[in-house]
Amino acid sequence: MRFWDTSALVPLLAEEALTRTMSDHLRTDPEMVVWWATRVECASALARLERAGLAVAEPLSRLGMLAEAWHEVEATEQVRRVAERILRVHALRAADALQLAAATVAAEHDPRTLGLVTLDAKLADAASREGFPVVGQ
Repeated sequence: MRFWDTSALVPLLAEEALTRTMSDHLRTDPEMVVWWATRVECASALARLERAGLAVAEPLSRLGMLAEAWHEVEATEQVRRVAERILRVHALRAADALQLAAATVAAEHDPRTLGLVTLDAKLADAASREGFPVVGQ
């Protein structure tokens, strides 16, 4: 099981340079954990691609299939508290702090037990410093 950041999920939905790499990571370990807003973040990324001219019906369908299978970390007071601590320690945006906080809660506060898949360099750095094994490019 791995925690997947939105940046790593988008290449699974729409053809991008790292689609094959992310697909290989998913094949290696198909059990996904995400934070509660991941589906909305993915839909936002696909909407941007649609405005740029990409047909998104198939990617949206893939998003629905992934969402049915993944495990979601709910927005809780515990996630909020962890995100607030993370913001004091790491130079992250709020959404990335919430991603990392959700991963921390999913790992039951032992980051060594849960790989984190991301293509975001700042999030990868913060996750690594928190003790997560980071999977990316």
